Amino acid sequence: MATAAPRPDAKQTSPVKKKPLTPKQVNTGRKHPRLKPTPAGPPGTASPASPRSSRLPTVTPAPRVPAEDTEQSAPELPWLEQATTSRPTLQISPSTLPPALPQPFPGSTGDAGEAPTAAPAGAAVIPTKGTERDTHGSATEESQETTTSTIVTTTVTTTEPTPVLCSMSFHDPEGYIDSTDYPPLPLHGYLQCTYNVTVYTGYGVELQVKSVNLSDGEVLSIRGVDGDALVVLANQTLLVEGQVIRSPTNTISVYFRTFQDDVVGTFQLHYQVFMLSCNFPRRPDFGEVTVMDLHSGGIAHFHCHLGYELQGPRMLTCINASRPHWSSPEPICSAPCGGTVHNATIGRVLSPSYSGNQSGSVYCVWAIGAPPGQKLHLHFEKLLLTEKDRMVVYSGDTNRSAVLYDSLRADSVPFEGVISDGSSIRIDFLAEEPAAATAFNIRFEAFERGHCYEPYIQNGNFTTSDPTYNLGTTVEFTCDPGHSLEQGPAVIECINMRDPYWNDTEPLCRATCGGELTAVAGVILSPNWPEPYTEGEDCIWRIHVGEEKRLFLDIQLLNITNSDILTIYDGDELSSRILGQYVGSSGPQKLYSSSPDLTIQFHSDPAGLIFGKGQGFIMNYIEVSRNDSCSDLPEIQNGWKTTSHTELVRGAKITYQCDPGYDIVGSDTLTCQWDLSWSSDPPFCEKIMYCTDPGEVEHSTRLISDPVLLVGTTIQYTCNPGFVLEGSSLLTCYSRETGTPIWTSRLPHCVSEESLACDNPGLPENGYQILYKRLYLPGESLTFMCYEGFELMGEVTIKCILGQPSHWSGPLPICKE
Repeated sequence: MATAAPRPDAKQTSPVKKKPLTPKQVNTGRKHPRLKPTPAGPPGTASPASPRSSRLPTVTPAPRVPAEDTEQSAPELPWLEQATTSRPTLQISPSTLPPALPQPFPGSTGDAGEAPTAAPAGAAVIPTKGTERDTHGSATEESQETTTSTIVTTTVTTTEPTPVLCSMSFHDPEGYIDSTDYPPLPLHGYLQCTYNVTVYTGYGVELQVKSVNLSDGEVLSIRGVDGDALVVLANQTLLVEGQVIRSPTNTISVYFRTFQDDVVGTFQLHYQVFMLSCNFPRRPDFGEVTVMDLHSGGIAHFHCHLGYELQGPRMLTCINASRPHWSSPEPICSAPCGGTVHNATIGRVLSPSYSGNQSGSVYCVWAIGAPPGQKLHLHFEKLLLTEKDRMVVYSGDTNRSAVLYDSLRADSVPFEGVISDGSSIRIDFLAEEPAAATAFNIRFEAFERGHCYEPYIQNGNFTTSDPTYNLGTTVEFTCDPGHSLEQGPAVIECINMRDPYWNDTEPLCRATCGGELTAVAGVILSPNWPEPYTEGEDCIWRIHVGEEKRLFLDIQLLNITNSDILTIYDGDELSSRILGQYVGSSGPQKLYSSSPDLTIQFHSDPAGLIFGKGQGFIMNYIEVSRNDSCSDLPEIQNGWKTTSHTELVRGAKITYQCDPGYDIVGSDTLTCQWDLSWSSDPPFCEKIMYCTDPGEVEHSTRLISDPVLLVGTTIQYTCNPGFVLEGSSLLTCYSRETGTPIWTSRLPHCVSEESLACDNPGLPENGYQILYKRLYLPGESLTFMCYEGFELMGEVTIKCILGQPSHWSGPLPICKE
């Protein structure tokens, strides 16, 4: 029956708004078996312990993310001293969202300035539009039905569910978050729960997914808490059983939302603490870092290479906080503009480090003083100056001292170095327009008067007849592989008794551009390595080994520009077959020649401006035997090999297998390739330290301690209600001396209770049973009694014994008069 609309001139009252359900009303309407709201008690009040852990999480009335402590001492374990903690208190509060408002009926002529009035739930809403005929109920039944139907539809589509908010806080070092701990859903509502786990500062929270079974539309999100920010670590689309998630701070938050009011998804998460650590500090350019410990209180030490100075603290400490961090930003190493060195022994003067916005001229002065009675030697390892740069070296501590070197007046760089007349040297450097092209590296060292200074050679080494470099000392120089001696002899001698000095300058070791190589093994480097090669290089290296041999070329590094080209020829002519041709950067390459000759040609772009400069290349070559088969491969420990051919010709295969209890690591099948090299390195056998998955048991659930199933992993099987376990419920993976790790017992089975039950044996004549049932499970007992005047002969109580089939422990008793 339609409800009459109110008169337009009648006084109207707003319908009464229903109050949201209180937690007490919610739990009264739908009793929850596990979690009950607990009133806040006085400090020290304890609650019964949970079966999952010895101590339940401590609850705060208003859980929140704690502010990060900036500096604290090393973390301790305060929870080990706790005697008791309180059971978590569930906080439930209805949402404060505004009530749903019905939308104006299409074509309504109501006052647009008046807000519509909210109606009580379940009440029919009638529009205020009407005439005198409508007010007296004279509308036709058909129009009333049409209007009512439209209004109901509008109400349903605009009503929003009211969420019930719940939150729980945990503080113990270990425990469980179980979805069955949330409250029942109110009518026309949905649930939003937040579980916050906060542990002691300096420790993080590790969650392991024990089980997850959600319905469509439900949301489960694991979030890291960093200050006021939430970082999603995983959500319901990624969560799988056994997955481990670690928080970046000492707090982790689990958010769960469901709209279901009948079948609600479930999940169970196990949490425990782990020790947080600082990130490994960044190593400064031109320096090193040594870390003693990354955990709270750990120390990181920084130092710079010779000639650089540390800008910032020399030592950092890992600060204990919700997210541990270093006590300050990492320092940097920079070359200073000038400086003073007292009692110098050995060191370097480097071109100063320019900032990106450097402008104007730069003037640097270095004053270097040796101990009394000693002199100083400067060795110019590198000196690249622009036209607007000037460097002057003085034999003294002022700019009025004798000049040892002036870049403005010198025709060439004195790579042999300069020696001071006294115990001090001054270096002045002026750059009118600082440029990146400017670079110098000057090595200085002090030495005793009456001795020669200690020689130095870059990219090489030397041996000496006298480590004090007294008069008559000889020094012999050698270069590193890939370099050749230039601009000096291989042997020098300390001469002149009055004022000793070397009879010649130290030589230079340089990576040459091309050459003839006949050694059985060697190294080929890009010109000027380790410095960048120059533009317009055109180098040819020819390698020749024994007539019955061939060459193996191993290109370890190849970093040239796209306008440069490196070509490898299989022979001693540039018209020979090309083994490989490369531009730009490339990974390691391995090549074999078919003859004892190999030719390598490198050409760099004369312009070199478009693509810049490449780093260069490093190649090793070695003489190998010349044949038509691959070399034999070794046997592997704890395994064996089989070959497809007697001769290891091209295409032949060697297959490796491992003994029982071992897994093969690497490729198990290797092929002899066209260049007579194997397709990969031989594998090796690694002892298996995990069990295979024993599988699921029908009508049961299982709990796995380690998803990888390593030795020591346990699997706990639990049968579903109505089923009984046959076999061991706990399986453990254990290792054997020989063979693969196995489980301690076979997989159990879950059989229905009815299939194992004993049928009721019936009643003895003149007797009856206590607690009569049709079926009795194994282990259950049945007791008999006789009527008055009769005596029971036999067992008063018999038990159902498990078996195939199950049977009673004794026969039916007899009742005799």
